[in-house]
Amino acid sequence: MTPATLSIAQARHLALRAQGLAAGSNSVAAGGTRAQRNRVVRMVAELGAVQLDTISVLARSHELVAYSRLGALERSAIEAGYWSDPPNAFEYWSHAACILPLDSYPWFGFRRREFVARGYRWHDVPRQALKGVLKRLAAEGPLTANELGGAKAGAEWWNWSETKIAVEWLWDIGEVVVTRRAGWRRVYDLAERALPASLLELLPDDRACLTELVRRSGQTLGVGTTTDLADVHRLSSAQVRSVVAESGLVPVTVEGWPNGCYADPAALRSVDRPVTTATALLSPFDSLVWNRARTARLFGLEHRLEAYTPAAKRIHGYFAMPVLHKGELIARVDPGREGSTLVAKHVTFEVANGAVPRSAISGVATALKNASSWIGSTDIRIDRVTPDVARKPLLAALAR
Repeated sequence: MTPATLSIAQARHLALRAQGLAAGSNSVAAGGTRAQRNRVVRMVAELGAVQLDTISVLARSHELVAYSRLGALERSAIEAGYWSDPPNAFEYWSHAACILPLDSYPWFGFRRREFVARGYRWHDVPRQALKGVLKRLAAEGPLTANELGGAKAGAEWWNWSETKIAVEWLWDIGEVVVTRRAGWRRVYDLAERALPASLLELLPDDRACLTELVRRSGQTLGVGTTTDLADVHRLSSAQVRSVVAESGLVPVTVEGWPNGCYADPAALRSVDRPVTTATALLSPFDSLVWNRARTARLFGLEHRLEAYTPAAKRIHGYFAMPVLHKGELIARVDPGREGSTLVAKHVTFEVANGAVPRSAISGVATALKNASSWIGSTDIRIDRVTPDVARKPLLAALAR
């Protein structure tokens, strides 16, 4: 029988399964390049969105998302899984700029129409440049902004050229799509050429789009509040409330959470099944920890990205990565790389009753050794540990 009330542990189990993190060890990824690529394709379909970001420490965030779920994949297989030919995914505005499964393209029609109605991004759109961009793409095929004539009008990163503004606007409104990147640059193509006609011909209205995206958000969360559901694709809570009754999600109560929680009915069927997880470093942009309030409710971890915080005010580090171990977030590691050495610049353990659990020590050691092997480093150095009493046990665990 479906429980009307979920404990925090049950909610956590639903979340971990929904996020593809209920698995075994991630130390070895089985299969050749093609098999690994196909696993990434399936992962994107299951997660619904994988956030992209320019910051690269051990690897770029979208690579870390695949690594934490699928193990030590070949980096080329990860990229091939995201940017397939023909495409299985596309890039668009979701939680942020995200890789999204191709079949979700029609359901972002409401957002494309919002851009059209608004008439601008944060820049004024140079209307005279739009026809030229479309003409070039039609004649020459997929192109980057640089190939179209240059992305910047000046030295500042934000000082975009008219061509860059024009092609990004065409991407916003759906006349242009991005189904791959080259050298971290978006490759723009005409929607009519890059996407199957069956997707372009499917034109759900705004209400249908919102209903489907809320349903998919429930699947990717397992269980969440109205605000949680809204956060997945940056909807408003009012939009979620307007369609959630039609989404197929089931109203539930989660102990200690605010009213207005909903769960994926398929996920609820396995709510009492034990969960095991990989031991891995998670990207700060991982969808498990996108929502700071939700992360605190689920795991008791106050997680935030400090990359844009002045160095003197950082607590956990520039790119502090939560460590997942046995279904819990047990610590944070701020990593770096110096030559062939993986550097843990700051390891911060979550302290329980004034002590660091032995399992947390071994979990962090395993996560560091696995990550070191994946990126090809030959040594691990620990710079700082909080609390300091955990330093010697951690070094001992790394030496084993």
